Amino acid sequence: MAQSFSTTASRSADMAKLLLIGRLGKDPELRYTKTNKEYVAYTVATSNNTPTTEGVQPTTTWHHVLSFNPSSNNYLRTLKRGSLVYAEANFELRQPDPNADPDSPEGQRQIFLRHESIRVLRQPPKDKEDIDSE
Repeated sequence: MAQSFSTTASRSADMAKLLLIGRLGKDPELRYTKTNKEYVAYTVATSNNTPTTEGVQPTTTWHHVLSFNPSSNNYLRTLKRGSLVYAEANFELRQPDPNADPDSPEGQRQIFLRHESIRVLRQPPKDKEDIDSE
């Protein structure tokens, strides 16, 4: 049986998604846009091992995620710093504004992560001993 493929672009099937497994860097924060729209911002820290001339160096990357979904925002606000989470976010690369100062955020290329879902894999450690045992 032959398959046929359309050459017509299907924008509904396009997507860019980032899947993160890491720890919340701080408690999610309620914020407001310039037009007073409520959103929640949270940060997920992921760790990688980067090869160096001296061996392997652990590095941490901080991913800043924004949620504009009111039902998700209520749940996000209950999460605590240090929680191990699995998060899914839509990924958008924003080009710099040519009229902005190159040293400002608007003058630089930005990665915009829009919250899609989150699942807590492990609650945050209660004390330093719990962190050291992981």
